[in-house]
Amino acid sequence: LLRAGASAVIAWDADRRAEEVRARLERWSAVDRLAAQCLAQESIVGESPAWLALVERVVEAARFSGDPILLTGESGTGKELLARLIHAAGARDDDVPPKRKLVTVDCSTIVPELSGSELFGHERGAFTGAHAQREGASELADGATLFLDEIGELPLPMQAQLLRAIQEKTYKRVGGNVWLKTRFRLVCATNRDLGELVRCGQFRLDLYYRLAGWVFRTLAIRERREDILPLARHFLRAIYPEDTPELDPAVRDCLLSRSYEGNIRELRQLVQRIAHRHAGSGPITPGDVPEDDPPPDGDTVRAWPGHELDRVVGEAIALGATLKDISTAATNAAIRLAVQREDGNLQRAARRLGVTDRALQLRRAAGTLTP
Repeated sequence: LLRAGASAVIAWDADRRAEEVRARLERWSAVDRLAAQCLAQESIVGESPAWLALVERVVEAARFSGDPILLTGESGTGKELLARLIHAAGARDDDVPPKRKLVTVDCSTIVPELSGSELFGHERGAFTGAHAQREGASELADGATLFLDEIGELPLPMQAQLLRAIQEKTYKRVGGNVWLKTRFRLVCATNRDLGELVRCGQFRLDLYYRLAGWVFRTLAIRERREDILPLARHFLRAIYPEDTPELDPAVRDCLLSRSYEGNIRELRQLVQRIAHRHAGSGPITPGDVPEDDPPPDGDTVRAWPGHELDRVVGEAIALGATLKDISTAATNAAIRLAVQREDGNLQRAARRLGVTDRALQLRRAAGTLTP
């Protein structure tokens, strides 16, 4: 039942089950409200079911637990964005001081000799150049959230010290003799395979299990292609906040045809290049796309049909879907995506699908097509 899409399965064999159902409904309602608030923020952009589901899972973990969260996934997929989301939606604890800003440390840029100072601070005179006492990230994040980006790059000696700080909630500044206390929500991110680093002896197994209270994998663009155009419009609004130009259909097709190995970061850079070539108040047209940016002739990102279709249909068959079920679901998805791509214009969507706009109007009237 869960694999078929049920949110929960409860055996109704006693009166207490009614309370359990109510508790679950209240939890889901709270998560939905909080996720909606987060999605209303300008930076949380996306409409695809996969992205919305990820946001809800992250929000629930952040709000209803204080455990460390590990974000994995390819570079440019929004791990820092989710870290800010976790900080904003974080668990409330009366024993923790009021939340301050998110404290971010990029472990890939830390000089090994100064990593202790970066994380835990130092006392005056602790080493050459330490002319004054310095607060480290652990102290700055007290009562807030500490985000360790690229955690896989943290030197082994510092991994041991971080493990103690997580377990004991205490640390010493470099050159200091006093144990200081700190309480922070720990969020880590990496685009590396920490399991492989553990096997190679480059990452501590005990630290890995301390970090992985919750593990969420961010989504590559190819897994949320419905979000390409909403993201592109979001980046355009940042450049043209007053009068955001529309995207010509040919430009939308160009954006949708790329593979985006650099994920959201690559998409943002492409939109910025296109926007900076645009002049006037009209829509952005193919002439605004830099010559080196369109995909080469014959470079189709998604062959039709392709392996992704095979995978989805295979999963449907495994779940017991009939040919009629699969056909209906595919038809509904095609219509929904075509209407979405044409910004709700049924006439253009119908031309793209090779049907009459009357057919789509009838679906909308029947309630089978979301406006």
